[in-house]
Amino acid sequence: MSSQKTSSAVVDSVSSVRVEGVSKKFGHGVRANHVLDSVSFTVEQGRSVGLVGESGSGKSTIAKIVCGMYRLDAGRLNITGTEITPGQRFPTAVQDAVSFISQNPFSSFNPRLSIGQSLTEALSPLTTRPAKHKQNIADWLERVGLPADSMRRFPHEFSGGQRQRLAIARGLIRRPAVVVADEITSALDMSVQVQVLKLLAELRREYSFSMLFISHDLSVVRTVCDDVMVMQRGSIVERGASHDVLTRPSHPYSQQLLDSIPGSPGFSLTD
Repeated sequence: MSSQKTSSAVVDSVSSVRVEGVSKKFGHGVRANHVLDSVSFTVEQGRSVGLVGESGSGKSTIAKIVCGMYRLDAGRLNITGTEITPGQRFPTAVQDAVSFISQNPFSSFNPRLSIGQSLTEALSPLTTRPAKHKQNIADWLERVGLPADSMRRFPHEFSGGQRQRLAIARGLIRRPAVVVADEITSALDMSVQVQVLKLLAELRREYSFSMLFISHDLSVVRTVCDDVMVMQRGSIVERGASHDVLTRPSHPYSQQLLDSIPGSPGFSLTD
């Protein structure tokens, strides 16, 4: 696209995710809703890329395509070296390589399963018996700041911030190469947001996974992400290093977002 700004900061030889000319619509005929229009981008190995834009711009649709929840109508998708074409389901190896952490961790946990059963299911989808994975589950619970005996409790027994920590544990317990985080702090108050984002940053440093991070909060994106992409009406209109795009935007829509979306430059994970 001619209006798109590209920074050298997002160019590398190794990509965990490569999206090329991807389009997606819902419905048919004249009533079809064209949500994505020939979207292309890469997430380089080990980097965190933010995706911002107003509600309805196509951010969550991109997230679900990268995770295999939606199939693409046109274009190509490459996940850690495996190419996905229109209409194709993700092979098992690709499903294992990508993990999705959602905005609402409570609704994403089965209320009838204990936390241990839910984490076991993430490791071995055909079983919910935690015995085989007990030590691994205990280690991950402690890694996200929760006691090992949390595995015996149920989702409703945890606070919102604790459930988001559990969602992170479930998303990372398989050691994915790519993590897609969709508005994971939007329902949390500021102090809990900082705790969750610090945890995510620590785990990224430890495991070096690539991340597509979707958020409406520009201060969070500026702090968490190496690079950022701006979406408007199903297209990426600007991309580049987070600091550059979020302080000196070149596209009018990016400037509009800066003027209208909450997020102060003072947000910091080190405060």
